Amino acid sequence: MSSPPSPSSSSSSSSASCPKKTITLKSSDGETFQIEEAAALLSKTLEDMIDENCVSTPIPLPNINGKILAGVVEFCSKHAEAGAEADSLRAWDAEFVAVDQSTLFDYILAADFLEIPTLLGLGCLAQAEKIKGMAPAMIRKTFTIQNNFAPEEEEELRRENEWAFE
Repeated sequence: MSSPPSPSSSSSSSSASCPKKTITLKSSDGETFQIEEAAALLSKTLEDMIDENCVSTPIPLPNINGKILAGVVEFCSKHAEAGAEADSLRAWDAEFVAVDQSTLFDYILAADFLEIPTLLGLGCLAQAEKIKGMAPAMIRKTFTIQNNFAPEEEEELRRENEWAFE
């Protein structure tokens, strides 16, 4: 009669003996999020904090609200999980940035603040695709940019840069 396997001999022992290190992030509105270290390393800012052992307490992120931080954590976790096969995430990435203008802008700002090049590039590309082919007036309206040019100045700019208005 054989005895049941001991916990140390089970196939799940490798994950039990090497628990994944997590880091706690705190949003501007007080929400806390756990992120695995491997996912946090996609952020140069968090990587520097990890290297300097500054992650023993929740890391305050005063520029990022809970809704956006939840998305950033999800993005980093998904990309860390995919690892070298990040190309397989194209469809997931496209869906991730298929959000309203305000959310996309907040993702871009968070990616810039946390220095996450993959998210920053993805967000900027999505934004560029959204404004591609838009008339300057529509771009101004989309981003609430005030037109500071007098009609004569704008006409002169259009003549000098015809290629940009084709």
